[in-house]
Amino acid sequence: MDIKECLEEGYLKKIEPDEGLIKKELNEAKYDFDKAEKAFSEKDFKWCIVKSYYAMFHAARAVLFKIGLREKRHFAIGVVLEDLSKQGKLEHKLISDFYAAMSSREEADYHYAYSKEAAEHNLQISKEFLEGIHRFLKLR
Repeated sequence: MDIKECLEEGYLKKIEPDEGLIKKELNEAKYDFDKAEKAFSEKDFKWCIVKSYYAMFHAARAVLFKIGLREKRHFAIGVVLEDLSKQGKLEHKLISDFYAAMSSREEADYHYAYSKEAAEHNLQISKEFLEGIHRFLKLR
């Protein structure tokens, strides 16, 4: 599926770029990342995985708000990120990491599959993702 199809199906909606929403999403991303770090230090590996993903989710939403889109489904965020990667505006690794974190969060939430190693990995890719998103937003 591409952006055009997501718009046609209602999974994405065009909006005016909104600096207020961008700032809100970046604040939420930081909040979730801080909670992920705390959860890891407390050996709450499931919660670390969940919050690591949501830090990435909120940072990615900031990108959508910057380019004038709002998502109705999580997967639509990935579609937009992939498009930006194809345009050379985002590193492909960030998109791979986003999907990996989404999958890991689903495994932790719905299948109770999580570990210290998975939590540590998700925390690391979340940190790198947030850094990459900040670089992207500063270039725009």
